[in-house]
Amino acid sequence: MLIALWILNIVLALAFLAVGGMKLLKSKDALLAGGMGWVRNAHPAVVKLVGALEVLGAIGLIAPLATGIAPILTPLAAVGLALTMVGAIITHVSMKDPAKATLVPAVLGVLAIVSAILGFLTLG
Repeated sequence: MLIALWILNIVLALAFLAVGGMKLLKSKDALLAGGMGWVRNAHPAVVKLVGALEVLGAIGLIAPLATGIAPILTPLAAVGLALTMVGAIITHVSMKDPAKATLVPAVLGVLAIVSAILGFLTLG
């Protein structure tokens, strides 16, 4: 089960590093041009906060498990990322985005939940 947890967490960490890093590094206008319509009504600080949470969550999926220091933080990071994706789904639904706009956050959210369960079972 530990190997499955590692594989899943690496995939999730790469995804969240990519999208979180993009939110941290790109301007609001660049994110809008890239198809992130939700940022139109969001304060730039909120966009950066979401990006920071995603990057920190990605680090939390890997660092505690890799170092052996407080490994319980790994499934907790997965729970945090899952909750972040619930927020993303709520945002897309409230904006009346097409159903396919919720697909990526839904998949990432489900994978984060699976990671949390695997993490708690493996490490707990």
